Amino acid sequence: MSDSRPGTDEHPVGIDELLERVRDGYRRVEAHEAYEAAREGDALLVDIRYAALRERDGLIPGALVIERNELEWRLDPRGSHRLPEATGHDVRVLVLCNEGYASSLAAASLHQLGLHRATDVVGGFQAWRAAGLPVESPEG
Repeated sequence: MSDSRPGTDEHPVGIDELLERVRDGYRRVEAHEAYEAAREGDALLVDIRYAALRERDGLIPGALVIERNELEWRLDPRGSHRLPEATGHDVRVLVLCNEGYASSLAAASLHQLGLHRATDVVGGFQAWRAAGLPVESPEG
């Protein structure tokens, strides 16, 4: 018996397949490309890691910190709780989580809000740090 709710299949999709599907919808960026785009002012780098990870591993200078559970509300250009950086649907948003999994789902969610240039950083913060890109301690 199949589920009659819209958008559901007879067989539920697993997370690996879901990740593959959403990642097919946009081009992900490597850490160095994200760094250059943010440095040149061509993109908004958004760190969605939760506080404990930021406190443990450090911060990316210049990145906008928005925890995952607030992301859509803060970046929706039409939303009542948007940040000043959410200036329109053409903003290039580069989402970064710890390892590049949650950020893929977050980027897909931003696409649903019309932020068609949203993408995520392959490997997340861990790839950023491994590439030797700037990281500062949370204390400054």
